[in-house]
Amino acid sequence: MIPPLRLAPQPWMQQAEAKKLIAAFADAGFTARYVGGCVRDAVLGLPIRDIDIATDALPERSMALIQVLGMTAVPTGIDHGTVTAVGRRSYEITTLRRDLTTDGRHAVVAFTDDWREDAARRDFTMNAMFLDADGTVLDFFGGLADLAAGRVRFVGDPARRLAEDTLRLLRFFRFHAFYGKGAPDGEGLAACRQAAPHLPALSVERIRQEMLRLLEAPEPVACLRLMQDEGILRHVLPEAGPAPVLERLAHMVARDQACDRRPDALLRLLALLPSGRPAASALALRWKLSNAERDRMEKAAALAPTLSPDLSSHATHILIQAQGNQALADAAGLRACDGNPAQWNELLRLAGEWQAPEFPVKGRDLAALGLQPGPEMGRLLKLAEAWWIEGDFTADRAACLGHLKALISQA
Repeated sequence: MIPPLRLAPQPWMQQAEAKKLIAAFADAGFTARYVGGCVRDAVLGLPIRDIDIATDALPERSMALIQVLGMTAVPTGIDHGTVTAVGRRSYEITTLRRDLTTDGRHAVVAFTDDWREDAARRDFTMNAMFLDADGTVLDFFGGLADLAAGRVRFVGDPARRLAEDTLRLLRFFRFHAFYGKGAPDGEGLAACRQAAPHLPALSVERIRQEMLRLLEAPEPVACLRLMQDEGILRHVLPEAGPAPVLERLAHMVARDQACDRRPDALLRLLALLPSGRPAASALALRWKLSNAERDRMEKAAALAPTLSPDLSSHATHILIQAQGNQALADAAGLRACDGNPAQWNELLRLAGEWQAPEFPVKGRDLAALGLQPGPEMGRLLKLAEAWWIEGDFTADRAACLGHLKALISQA
């Protein structure tokens, strides 16, 4: 084992709930240590999202200890040793284990009390470290050195790790996009190249999740270009074919960085697709995107080819009222990736700032003027709204009512 590192006290480890949880295992004669991403990010000084814990207690014992603390114990993956403790936040707790058999997607496991054996079955060295409550990092496979070097390296034999779970291939590139420096680990890259034909056997849900998370990286283009060059990208996203598609994404990433804008994975995904609604619809169906994600992609993809940077503010206001701010922002953002991005700044500004007002007159207002509900009321409302829109949405309620009275008198 690599000589241990002692981290400074971590705020998330000092919270009462976390301390009680770790102490409960110790009081019962077991060991519980933080593991995986929370350890990696703590070493790097990054914010912690999920807290995972490894223990030598069997899952049923973990459930009992959680319940004694007054927390909710959820058997989220108890057959594989995983339970979730739910209190003020959630903690995923997994019994130390080793793989008996694997098929590239699922594993049959046996529980163990050997910490090194558990670390040996994990994907990357930077994810195979444990953290004690006192801040001591246990590192069996050089994860600390790899983190410092910006090197994403498989634990042990890369080909074996990929045979155990093909999803690790996509994770290799995602982790390199977030944590890597320079060229990727050569042995790992070669193993990924060989394993790439097995990617279509993964569920689309797992592929979608990994690819969208990769697109959330501050700068994902280099990794995507590498995946393309190594013949990997075509197995999960064949739509992202020619190099110019990646250049579109590169322009979008550059704009994000220049504006200090948070990465938008769905919009970045759209930048990788051929223009128009059909490609967006096909991918949304294949990747089983949510209805909201599908609708957003389809609206932006359909609108983008119709846009002109020379739209007047009035025409842009009409477009926002009809399509919504999000659709215009997405569509203009896509077009800004095609070249001369400055010409789209005004459309993007209006999409971000101008909110379409609500037509200030309702059917009840016409009823108050003596009209009966029916087709004639609907016709007059549409005429009045068209007049209001033609005036760039500026007429107030009184003006709209005055126009309606004039329309009624002419009817």
